[in-house]
Amino acid sequence: MKFKYIPILFSAIIATAFTSCKDELADINKNPNAAENPLPDYLLTGAIKNTADAYWGTNNINSSLLFVQHWSKIQYTDADRYIFSNTDLQDLWNTGYTKGITNLNKLIELADAQQNTNYRGVAKVLRSWTFLLLTDAYGDIPYSQSIQIKEFVTPVYDTQKDVYFGLLNDLKSAQADLDLNGKAIAGDIIYAGKIDRWKKFANALRLRIALRIADREPEKTKAVLAEIAAEGGAYISSNAEIAQLVYVTSPNQNPISNTFDTRNDHRISKTIVDKLRSLSDPRLPIFVSPTKDATPETYVGVPNGLLTSDANSLGLNKTSKPGTYFLAPSAPAVIISYAEVLFDRAEIAARGFSSEDPAALYKQAVEESLRQYGVTEGEITTYTNLPAVKYNPGNYKKSIGDQKWIALFGQGLEAFAEWRRLDYPELAPAVAGTLGGKLPVRFIYPGREQSLNGVNYKVAVARQGADILTTRLWFDVK
Repeated sequence: MKFKYIPILFSAIIATAFTSCKDELADINKNPNAAENPLPDYLLTGAIKNTADAYWGTNNINSSLLFVQHWSKIQYTDADRYIFSNTDLQDLWNTGYTKGITNLNKLIELADAQQNTNYRGVAKVLRSWTFLLLTDAYGDIPYSQSIQIKEFVTPVYDTQKDVYFGLLNDLKSAQADLDLNGKAIAGDIIYAGKIDRWKKFANALRLRIALRIADREPEKTKAVLAEIAAEGGAYISSNAEIAQLVYVTSPNQNPISNTFDTRNDHRISKTIVDKLRSLSDPRLPIFVSPTKDATPETYVGVPNGLLTSDANSLGLNKTSKPGTYFLAPSAPAVIISYAEVLFDRAEIAARGFSSEDPAALYKQAVEESLRQYGVTEGEITTYTNLPAVKYNPGNYKKSIGDQKWIALFGQGLEAFAEWRRLDYPELAPAVAGTLGGKLPVRFIYPGREQSLNGVNYKVAVARQGADILTTRLWFDVK
């Protein structure tokens, strides 16, 4: 859904950092510029917009898109070489908690006061998505106590397993809250108040999480699938039902468009350009812009992790930016696509957790990803008949992993999670990387956590492992 600019007045309980000490929190909570009695539609619009901006913005553009080698850097290449300070990966954390979860918690309070279960259900779906982004990136995170921030100013970190299990419960509860015959909602800039689509979105998230835990807790995965089936639940079933925020013009343009208005240091990774070219993939001219100066290849990617001098030598005009589709101010921030749901169902079937046909679902997933970008039916048929694209039942993780990585182009955080889980495609470390020949497998925690929530931070690190980029998270079973 498209939206008009609305000045968002956040509620009086918004904190600039939920881990602040009590004195800080007391000062922050009383915001003279905030609405004393916030309206639910403003809270909903603000939470969606701010979380989508964080999901599609800085920690997508300057980290996860580089990690999964969708993008690369041609100037200021430190991030592409895995050189980060403890403030470089904090935007997702700060925005997720202060502008997402805090406002969604308030929306749930207002929904209860107004006896509008649909606001409550939508808020739970969005809050679950936000928590999922956080735990996928950082691992153990404040979850259970962060929902009660006024009581727990320095919340404990829950284990990643407990967060995933808790989110599955929250989404089941959200599904029960969402009532097709219930009260209407406003401020919904994703589905324009269509509750049937929010129910499908909730189930798609449950499916995503069920696969996150499948290598660790297969019985729980089966139980979740059985619950959804028993409820008669449906999933996103067409490209028209994709969960996404469609941006407009400035100041509400897509964050990638905003970045390229003022910067010129990002390029497309050579890894994905080479892959798309090897498959004669019709998404190549959609994902990738032609070089500004004519080149024999037309589309030229930059190897990940070059030294700045080596990257600069390739030439700004002889290397490719993202395609115009992604640079447009109105480009959508996709949260969950129809193609992803089909890939997930294919994997569920391949694991023997359903009676569906994995090969048919995989083929349909590839087709719908192509249709998502307007590829013609003739091109789709040619592409899906290629031997290199056909489903391999002997290695479903490779088939699904390779094509899902392409389909998730631009969705760096989700692509990063799925690459770690499926172990495909097989990516080489950055050329001049600083991790001893390894690739990043998590975000480091924001530095403020060490000073403002130090006790709980230390407990989490002792349990999970060193707070470094190469510490594997619970779900990431190699």
